[in-house]
Amino acid sequence: MESEIALDKDTLEVLKADETLSRSYVEAGHPLGAQLFVAYFGSQRTGQTPHSPRNCLPGTGWLPSEREMIVIPVEGRQEPVESNRYVISKGEYKSIVLYWYQSRDRTVASEYKAKVYAVLDAIRYNRSDTALVRVVVPVINNDELASTETAIRFVQTIYPSLRQRFPV
Repeated sequence: MESEIALDKDTLEVLKADETLSRSYVEAGHPLGAQLFVAYFGSQRTGQTPHSPRNCLPGTGWLPSEREMIVIPVEGRQEPVESNRYVISKGEYKSIVLYWYQSRDRTVASEYKAKVYAVLDAIRYNRSDTALVRVVVPVINNDELASTETAIRFVQTIYPSLRQRFPV
C-alpha cells in the first residue's frame, strides 16, 4: 500500500525542485514501512541544486550517529546503486536513511562527485538534470540491521520503475 505525503509550501520553496515525489509504503503483514522522497531538478544552471540530507536532516533536528557508503545490487542493472547509509535519531525515534544522486543512468553517493558529473554532463551532453533519491525506514526495537535490510529490499524493488521516470 502506498500513500502520498504532501509537502508544505515552505519546504517546496526551499527545495526549488522542478518535481517532487513523497510517498509512504507499507507492506501488509510487515512491521516496517518505507518513505520514498525524490526531488528532480531539470537543470542545475539556474542555481537549483539538490539539498543534501547530510545538511537538511540535522537542520530539522535529526542527529546522525553513523554514516557509510553502500552499494545495492539491483536486478537488471549492471552497476549497483551507490548510496549513502545514515543512522539518524530524534528523541526516542531512530531511522535508517539511504540516499543518492541520480542522473541519467548513474547513481552517486558523494555530493562532490555528483557536482563534478553535473559539470561534465553539461559540457558533454548540454544537460545538468539530476535527482536526489531518499529512502527512510524506521528502526524498531533498536534493530538497525532489520531496518537496513528493509531499506535495501525496498530500493531493489522500486528502482526499476523509478529509473523509468528519469530522462535517459
